[in-house]
Parts: sequence; structure tokens; C-alpha cells
Amino acid sequence: MAMMLRPILGAVIGAAIGFAMYRFVGCKTGACPLTANPWVAMMLWGLIGALAAAGK
Repeated sequence: MAMMLRPILGAVIGAAIGFAMYRFVGCKTGACPLTANPWVAMMLWGLIGALAAAGK
């Protein structure tokens, strides 16, 4: 069970970073696909966080 905890925690932290990127860096015009939509930013950064946490 502990093996599953690291990627899940990494995904949650990554999603929080993605939301922070959207909120504080974001794109005002909506032309930036990665930071214009909070859901896309959270999903992308969550995936990156899960992959980073799963690696050894």
C-alpha cells in the first residue's frame, strides 16, 4: 500500500503546483494552452508529480 501512496501524494502536490501556476502566472489572454485553463494545468502538473514521485 505504501508504494501507491508516493505517486498519489506526488499527483496531489503536482496538481496544487499546477493550480498555483494558473492562478499566479496564468495567461491573461487565454492563448496559452497550459496555463489558461486550471483543469489542464492541474492535470498536467499532477501527472508530472506522479511520475516524479514514482521514480526512484
